[in-house]
Amino acid sequence: MKKKKYVILLTVFMLVFAVFTGCNKKEQNDKKNENDNKAEVTGEAQGEVTYKAGTYTGEAEGKDGLIQIEVTFSDTDITDIKIVNQTETEGLGDEALNTIKDKVLNGQTLDVDAVSGATESSDGILAAIENAVKQAGGDVEALKARETVKEGEGKTEELTADVVVIGAGASGVSAAVSAADKGAKVIIIEKTAVIGGASNLSWAGKFYNSSAALENGVKVEVEKEISDWIVNNHWRVDAAAIRQYVTKSGETYDWLAKKGYQTTFLNFGGEQLHVLPAYNTRQEILRSMLEASVVKAGGQVLTETTGKKLLTDKAGAVTGISAEKADGTILNITAKSVVLATGGYAANAEMVKELFGFEGVNGGLGQNIGEGLQMAWDIGAKVPDNIGGQMLHQTLAKATGNLKKEYTSFQASYPLMLSYLPNFMNVGPSGARFRDEASTLTAVAAANTSAFNGAYHLVIVSKAQLDLLAAKGMSGVNAPKLPGLPPEFYADFKDQFTLENPWAEVEKVFDSMVANGDGYKGNTIEELAENAGMDVDTFAEAYNNYVEATKTGVDTEFGKSSDYLLSMGEEGPYYAIVAEINNLGSVGGLLVNTKFKVLNEERTPIKGLYAVGLESEGVLFNDTYVGNGVGIGYSFTSGRLGGENAAAYALTAK
Repeated sequence: MKKKKYVILLTVFMLVFAVFTGCNKKEQNDKKNENDNKAEVTGEAQGEVTYKAGTYTGEAEGKDGLIQIEVTFSDTDITDIKIVNQTETEGLGDEALNTIKDKVLNGQTLDVDAVSGATESSDGILAAIENAVKQAGGDVEALKARETVKEGEGKTEELTADVVVIGAGASGVSAAVSAADKGAKVIIIEKTAVIGGASNLSWAGKFYNSSAALENGVKVEVEKEISDWIVNNHWRVDAAAIRQYVTKSGETYDWLAKKGYQTTFLNFGGEQLHVLPAYNTRQEILRSMLEASVVKAGGQVLTETTGKKLLTDKAGAVTGISAEKADGTILNITAKSVVLATGGYAANAEMVKELFGFEGVNGGLGQNIGEGLQMAWDIGAKVPDNIGGQMLHQTLAKATGNLKKEYTSFQASYPLMLSYLPNFMNVGPSGARFRDEASTLTAVAAANTSAFNGAYHLVIVSKAQLDLLAAKGMSGVNAPKLPGLPPEFYADFKDQFTLENPWAEVEKVFDSMVANGDGYKGNTIEELAENAGMDVDTFAEAYNNYVEATKTGVDTEFGKSSDYLLSMGEEGPYYAIVAEINNLGSVGGLLVNTKFKVLNEERTPIKGLYAVGLESEGVLFNDTYVGNGVGIGYSFTSGRLGGENAAAYALTAK
């Protein structure tokens, strides 16, 4: 009986053991299968993707042209990436290429985030690498499936400062430097890897009655300038802010010069402009300024760090910023003063269209999408009436980029140059003429008259006019002066950029423009209208009225000078150049006082919060930027003064 009982117990025990070990084995097998599955996804990422060893050439379009690279592979890895040729924006796009290249090599992955502010450049080099991977027989999709592990994911760091500046463009750097010089410990963060922002792209700034201007005998009548400014903006501006800029910007010229950022005075038809340093030196100079002031005083310069949320106390005063570093680390910076210098929202196309109705080109920085504004609005900052204001400042011909693949820069710019001359008929998308084309002689007038009439306009050119250009260059069409292109637009063909230089292969270039889809052609006026999507009757009427004006010398519709009324000839073909307007930045955003303190709905200051540069430029304009060099001049000046005020508050606040 005992033995039987023992056998039964032993049997039960063995059954239980078998069940247990079976379950355990199943669990182990399940785990193994799970790990095997993971290895299938990440194992390839660690070495199972294979290649035909060698070096392959890859290419793709970037933001500003073709990116060509050479990618070297072993049997299992991407071992080297060389950038052979590129024309991306210096100091931004070109640096993005190197950043993406390093991330691909280090992670052996194509799951790489675009560099903030240089998305098109980032996408371009990634596409070029994909091209090379395919040639080497690699699995592009497997490389894209490899998740990039952010080392800082889930980590939080705490920092403290007197002043924290969000954004390291002209205004942000100036604010950080001036605050540090006043004795504040400053931390400046920048979402991209680049210091300088839009100042790296700008041409010249306006510093009223600077010492250089006065030395050259050019003096602005201050009271008249201020009065005219206010009237021209229909009095919907902050008169005190305008006075402060006009009377104190001259000091900024000397301040910058002492810091090593030397500008060169230019008498621009009576305007006081100051040409910025050589493009390839600007970022280095600004970094040196930060090093000599901010870093030397115990502060920090943190790039690839994006502001996410303003921190406040129970009373609503700003106490710092929460940001995210490139590696995923959350960074909480406690500070007495926060200065917003995030550059507005012009790269946010939906926001621009909603607030201003503009559908043209963003010629500013791709990273300026409005986060700084949103952070301020989230804690009660006032949204001003002129929130939609934009800096419309240049005309672009979409044909230029594609033509540069086939022709010299001078030839590729034929359509662009004609869009800056008053001698050609301009019509809107419907085919209706909308302005005296002499507006093209002034950048702001040209931009705003066009933008008011649609997403683009068309410049009408006849064969007879092209023949004149081929024979005698722009002097053949009675151009009053060289087209007012920004200097960087013609820098690589300035020797050919003359009124008398004949235009070689001009009709061939225009036919290529049409073939590329960047313009239109018709053997008759009606055919041109149909091909360009214009209303045929509307365009025909406008054209006939214009031809009559060229014959009589009297423009009864818009009063265009007879000097610019150029005959269209009697025969086709006819061409239409697609011309778009370039938006350099938004100028509406936050309401500030003359200490650059951000105001709330009651128009009283939010304690500890300041805004400079484009974030605060709405105090100067009604709805649209007007002026040459004011944007960059105000950025440096508002940054200098705003930084001083932020430091004063931080060092005295309890």
